[in-house]
Amino acid sequence: MAVVGAGPIGLGIAWLAALRGMRVLLHDPDPGSGASGVAAGMLSPVAEASFGEQALTRLLLDSAARWPDFAAEVAAAAGLTGIAELGYRTEGTLVIGRTADDLAEARRLWAYQQGLGLPITALDATELHDREPLLAPRVRGGAHAPDDHQVDPRRLVAALRIAAVRAGVVFVPATVHDLAELDAGTIVVAAGCGAAGLTGLPIRPVKGQILRLRAPGGEPPGFRHVIRGYNDGRSVYLVPRLDGEVVVGATVEERIDTTVTAGGVLELLRAATDLVPELAEYELAEATAGHRPGTPDNAPVIGRLADRPDVVVATGHYRHGILLTPVTAQLVVDLLTGGVAGPALAPFTPDRFTRTGHTSVREEIR
Repeated sequence: MAVVGAGPIGLGIAWLAALRGMRVLLHDPDPGSGASGVAAGMLSPVAEASFGEQALTRLLLDSAARWPDFAAEVAAAAGLTGIAELGYRTEGTLVIGRTADDLAEARRLWAYQQGLGLPITALDATELHDREPLLAPRVRGGAHAPDDHQVDPRRLVAALRIAAVRAGVVFVPATVHDLAELDAGTIVVAAGCGAAGLTGLPIRPVKGQILRLRAPGGEPPGFRHVIRGYNDGRSVYLVPRLDGEVVVGATVEERIDTTVTAGGVLELLRAATDLVPELAEYELAEATAGHRPGTPDNAPVIGRLADRPDVVVATGHYRHGILLTPVTAQLVVDLLTGGVAGPALAPFTPDRFTRTGHTSVREEIR
């Protein structure tokens, strides 16, 4: 079997397939250099639940429930002492509205999420500051999503590479330009934005600029929760790491370049410091840009190509690639070993974009 793409999803598929006894060649000139290299690693099925995306929300929740065991298995396979070495943290996420308008918009979404039975609890300004005293005094209110966690994608990729090698996966450090180059009975395309050229699927790059700050003295940041904020109509997230790093992101741009712009940095820093003023004293350690693999309906593409059943795709995860790694890897390997797609894959098959009379995932569930 050949796997194209060694981001977390490609690595996860290759690792699990090798554990099932398959001979796996994993093709990628630079594993982890795609979207995962700039991802923040938020595991947020609740805060990311959006209007009209119930099928995707179910998949996000399924994958989030798998994450504790998945993290433990990856850590053990890579010889780590525990999931903390993957940057896996469970303090939860605070979703915050800075202005009255921000809070009104956020409450509309929280009401929808609560209507789905998701665990998110509204908090007033005092309750927010009790949890995170460093929040700006003018923050109006927010909510707590206790089951929305985080992991460090860079550490995850490093651990998955070790686990895959130990399981017998052979890495081929080369770019695949055409699937005809591969001599394999089964091909898995997990190449992110690169899947478009290999398969013809409507995968587009969505640019995101992201910053990494570092707390003075290398101490842990002064806040523990992931913070997702609405600030004057702009959204921003702050992800604290125990090693002193804070990830700040991210812009959403329909562009194909990877230029870090002054405007993008300014937008992110202004929103971040408006929510947590102390961040103005942190070191700006890194500013990067990457591309999320987007689809027309913002949902992933997982399953066999209709005209090439020997090709299975696992791409188009947009903002959710890290969160969806466990469920995608398991569903793909189950498909490869069992031959039949599980019901969880039905809304996400590649042929949904070409089926006569078929609508998008978003339209299908309204």
